[in-house]
Amino acid sequence: MIYPEQVWVVVSFGAVYNNNNQPKFMSVNAQKQQRAPHPGSKELVIICHGIHSSKERIPMVNLAAALEKEGISAFRFDFPGNGESEGSFQYGNYRREADDLRDVVQHFRRANRTITAIVGHSKGGNAVVLYAGKYKDVHTVVNISGRFDLERGMEGRLGKDFRQRIKQDGYIDVKNKRGKFLYRVTEESLMDRLTTDVQGTCKTIDQNCRVLTVHGTRDQMVPVEDAFEFNKFISNHKICVIEGADHEYTSHQDELACTVLDFISADFPKDQNASIKGDSNVHSRL
Repeated sequence: MIYPEQVWVVVSFGAVYNNNNQPKFMSVNAQKQQRAPHPGSKELVIICHGIHSSKERIPMVNLAAALEKEGISAFRFDFPGNGESEGSFQYGNYRREADDLRDVVQHFRRANRTITAIVGHSKGGNAVVLYAGKYKDVHTVVNISGRFDLERGMEGRLGKDFRQRIKQDGYIDVKNKRGKFLYRVTEESLMDRLTTDVQGTCKTIDQNCRVLTVHGTRDQMVPVEDAFEFNKFISNHKICVIEGADHEYTSHQDELACTVLDFISADFPKDQNASIKGDSNVHSRL
């Protein structure tokens, strides 16, 4: 694949929510439910997981560990209906998850923390992009494998005739390959996804907001072409394509971590940035 000049290519070499959809920040001792921010810096990076996932997914765990290793505080959490949070999972909820992220940002601002960056993987990538377009108060955003065209990817999960079936029955139950029930998609949640305007939101992101989109060339969930679509509509945007990486960056955790670290570290003052370790070998937990 041939990339435009502005594309950066890397070649291989917690809080939970209660039933009222309010963030519930547990005590530091409740390690199973919360991943408290590292005390290394007042600045804080918030990490968001993807669809039907959790803060314990390997990319989120490794990114937080890599940031904390460099003395940068990181916080990851479960969206409502995911992981250890209460509530029911919703297939749509893109804009609502951006608002949930806002609750987390505001919580830490009240605690006098500075939100340096927001990072999202997959659907979490959409959450941080939507946040940037709506709230405009975090100026470093990292979108990892987010989907630009929300109409794509549904047939793989819901079947080719999903529109007809959901119109007829009002819902579709999604099951895994062994026939085990995973979650229910309602017509309302489907329409929430289909009416989420990613392109329009990208156009509203402030020019002073730095956005990085990272994507793998072997992503079979969200095609790498979506990264280039983000680039068309976000004014201050950089792309990093990781050769050979799949959607979860299974064999490319180190490249992902280094890419994100390099981008976020540019926001730190020079004197603080000088204290950040220069070791680029961030070892994953895989």
